[in-house]
Amino acid sequence: LIVKTILMPLTYKSYVSMGNMKVLAPEIEEIRQKYPEDMAKQQQEQMKLYQQVGVSPLSGCIPVLATMPILFALFFLFPNLIELRQQSFLWAKDLSTYDAFIRFPFHIPFYGSHMSLFTVLMTVSSIGYAYYSNQMTPTQPGPVNMKFLSYVMPLMFMFFLNSFPAGLTFYYFVSNLVTIIQQLIIRRMVDDKKIKAILEENRKKFKEKPQKQSKFRDYLEKSLQAAEEAKKKQEAQQQRKPNRKK
Repeated sequence: LIVKTILMPLTYKSYVSMGNMKVLAPEIEEIRQKYPEDMAKQQQEQMKLYQQVGVSPLSGCIPVLATMPILFALFFLFPNLIELRQQSFLWAKDLSTYDAFIRFPFHIPFYGSHMSLFTVLMTVSSIGYAYYSNQMTPTQPGPVNMKFLSYVMPLMFMFFLNSFPAGLTFYYFVSNLVTIIQQLIIRRMVDDKKIKAILEENRKKFKEKPQKQSKFRDYLEKSLQAAEEAKKKQEAQQQRKPNRKK
């Protein structure tokens, strides 16, 4: 609860970023349909749209990356906590090792001969959190379906963390529940209508007084333009080759 309270501002920013992308999803889809074969042009138009409404596509990633050191620190902390040794909680007899809620008479590859109930609860809560987050995130085109992957990852961790300390998997379980509750509270505070109103206000301000691009955004735009020019040159060269043969 202490960790989640400290990270609340980052959770709020991440949620608002997802809300921004959800509201902009129809306009982004229009851009993709307008330039279906030109990925560089799509990226350029999307960057212009983000600049007009004052949205950064990276703003949702930064809060997540900021929480990663804490998650990794806790991941290495729990197995080494002396205070958890021989400490029981609910059905777990020792929080410093896995809780063998059910023991199997056989060994399952990559899973073991037992089932950790805390790990199962953590997996269920992770899938629930992924489902909730996917409702806020528009589907991104590409070879990898990120929404499907968000369901697969918790199942992979269920196998990986089955033999880890019960204290760790219980922590992740509670952490997921608290995050879902936090986002439900934030959703009541900031809904799609409010986000859309803010974006439209930013768009009006941009029309009245265009703002200068950041150095990073300017670099991205120049890179996209260079990629588009290189593509056009390549297409022109391919068109000249058949003419030369004739």
